[in-house]
Amino acid sequence: MKPRYLIGIDLGTTHTLLAYADSGSEDEQDIELFEIEQLVAPGEVAPRALLPSLRYHPASTELSEGDLRLPWVPSDPAGVQPLVLGDLARELGSRVPGRLVASAKSWLSHSAVDRTAPILPWGGVQDVTKVSPLQASASYLSYLRDAWNHRFGEHRLEHQEVVLTVPASFDESARALTVEAAQMAGLQNFRLLEEPQAACYDWIHRHRDTLADDLADVQLLLVVDVGGGTTDLTLIRVNGDADEPALERIGVGDHLMLGGDNMDLAIAHLIERRIGGARLTAATLSQLLQQCRAAKERLLDPQGPETTNVTLVGGGSRLVGDARSAELSREEVNTMIVDGFFPRVSSDEHPHGRRSAIVEFGLPYAADAAVTRHIAAFLTKQAESSSSSVAPDAVLLNGGVFNSEALTRRLMDVLEGWRGAPVRQLRNPDPMAAVARGAVSYALARRGDTPRIGGGSARSYFLVLDSEADQHQGVCLLPRGAVEGEEMLLGGRNFSLRLGEPVRFH
Repeated sequence: MKPRYLIGIDLGTTHTLLAYADSGSEDEQDIELFEIEQLVAPGEVAPRALLPSLRYHPASTELSEGDLRLPWVPSDPAGVQPLVLGDLARELGSRVPGRLVASAKSWLSHSAVDRTAPILPWGGVQDVTKVSPLQASASYLSYLRDAWNHRFGEHRLEHQEVVLTVPASFDESARALTVEAAQMAGLQNFRLLEEPQAACYDWIHRHRDTLADDLADVQLLLVVDVGGGTTDLTLIRVNGDADEPALERIGVGDHLMLGGDNMDLAIAHLIERRIGGARLTAATLSQLLQQCRAAKERLLDPQGPETTNVTLVGGGSRLVGDARSAELSREEVNTMIVDGFFPRVSSDEHPHGRRSAIVEFGLPYAADAAVTRHIAAFLTKQAESSSSSVAPDAVLLNGGVFNSEALTRRLMDVLEGWRGAPVRQLRNPDPMAAVARGAVSYALARRGDTPRIGGGSARSYFLVLDSEADQHQGVCLLPRGAVEGEEMLLGGRNFSLRLGEPVRFH
């Protein structure tokens, strides 16, 4: 059957979202968010736009069968039972240590570990069943498939046209594992799209009727996407005449494991010192992390309270007696995150090279937590490669952290200070949902409904060969900028074959 729906999936570190457009409707340009039914309390199911990218592995007697009942028969690629995903998993994980699988997407990009091995939850309790980052990622996609198929049984998700987003900075291994996770979840007809481009496609779609006017004075657009686990930077050049602007992606930043998780950890370490006692274990710190994430979101909300309490509960029979609480204020969270992660720096001030102090979770977080310094280094590198000044005159901010007006204003002030002139902010009305919506917008653009972003492959790919001089030589298989569907002919070269012994190509 011909796919009826265009599906966009944002498989995020913190949340997973699905957006869609109905190609069979009168207005296929109408993009909607899919409300995902999930457990919000034991035995209670409700629809939510966000599916927390979390798995909770309860003890065998912790919850009853009725507590876990969903409107469909769930399927877990890892085969774990009992299992809680989504909103209730977040709530339980904030109360019970050592049973919550979090940040699977960050682990999926961690090349120093076996990402197909059962290593999560990191620092889990002794009796908990562990899963691999690959299985955890597949489980969120499988959950989306089941939830969609329950609602749209005649148009199953695996038969629709799906765009799945990944960080622009993901290396080929992380991309390949994302593809494998999607296949484990039963998805068949899907494409990958870089997340910053998806956010940009969402903006283009929203302004499709006035695009030429809205980009009339823009030459360089910087996309800053600060998600739960990564900071993704992309530079887009705007060309073309006044009637039809052409967008070309000209630069992609390095992989930075720096995002909302780091901010939550910074707050968690503050609370850890404030409540006193021995240093927390990885399992207990993970529990505290969920409390700090919720506190951060409440305090950064413009309508939120001035202060809130963060409570670390005990375990077992000491659940109440061992509870420890500390107060957190809006002012100190703003100061910690704004000044700590978005400090005012000069355009030539680059990241510090010190080792990361955060090692409890085994993840290679960026040694320098200052997003502004990483942006300065990225723009400097782009200027050196192009032998010209790179000063973006427009910026698109994406990611849940930019729901905070204080963070948005600080970053805009820094960028305008570097440029010595105003920088236009392309308004993003929903930075949490822009990537999922933009993935659908990209599918529409492929049909010619809106302009596409050019630039081709973000990187060159080489086949490494051994040489007689014991030095590596590379044959370029795919040059940077190669466009989809273009054939690469390797002509004018002679190659030798080594016979009678095994060889390996890198």
